[in-house]
Amino acid sequence: MIDKTPDQSNQSGQSNQSGQSRPNIPFSSEQAGLPSWLFPAGFWAAVAALILAVLMPRLAFLAVAWVMLVPVLAALWVAVAAWKRDRRLSMAALIALTGLGVVFLVKSWLA
Repeated sequence: MIDKTPDQSNQSGQSNQSGQSRPNIPFSSEQAGLPSWLFPAGFWAAVAALILAVLMPRLAFLAVAWVMLVPVLAALWVAVAAWKRDRRLSMAALIALTGLGVVFLVKSWLA
């Protein structure tokens, strides 16, 4: 008996359960609503800020704040840029930002 994974059975010419074969579509960051340059630019800006923080320790809070801000900026970008094209994606980004705000609010109550 030969065990086949679902991918192997689709490759051998059999169709999936719905009766149609699924094409192999490569994923790109544009499909997620983000431009391909956003996270690399944020990463390298964070690296530069952290190097600067090593040289001038008083600026370390700015470097750490930037590292935390990059995902927030990405979520804001998705929420605004994808609003007309994909409302579900924009709403998911806004819900994620709201959840982050709730975490900081509860943290401030506990501190």
